Amino acid sequence: MKESELELRLVRGVSRLGGRAYKFVSPGNAGVPDRLVILPGGRIIFAELKADTGWLSKMQRYQISQLRRLGAVVQEVRGEAGVQSFLLLCQEYMREADIP
Repeated sequence: MKESELELRLVRGVSRLGGRAYKFVSPGNAGVPDRLVILPGGRIIFAELKADTGWLSKMQRYQISQLRRLGAVVQEVRGEAGVQSFLLLCQEYMREADIP
C-alpha cells in the first residue's frame, strides 16, 4: 500500500476517534513527521508514515530524535498494520485521559 493511502487511512481513523490529523509542513525544516495528531483530551502525537518497504531518511531520523529529546511523542507508522496499531494507541491515550 502506498504511503498516501496509509496517510488517508490514518486521517480517517483519527477523525472517527474525534481527533484531528493535520498535515505537518515546516518550511526550512526538512524531515519533519508527516502528521500532527491531536486527540480529544489534548494528547499530541507526531506521526511519520512509511509504506512497508519505506525507510527513514537521515534528516527524518534527526528531526524525530530532536522532537523526542524535547519530550514530544513521535510514532513511526509502518504499513497498514502500523496504522491499526497507531489507532489502538490513540484509543489507549484517550482512555488514560478518561475520554469515551
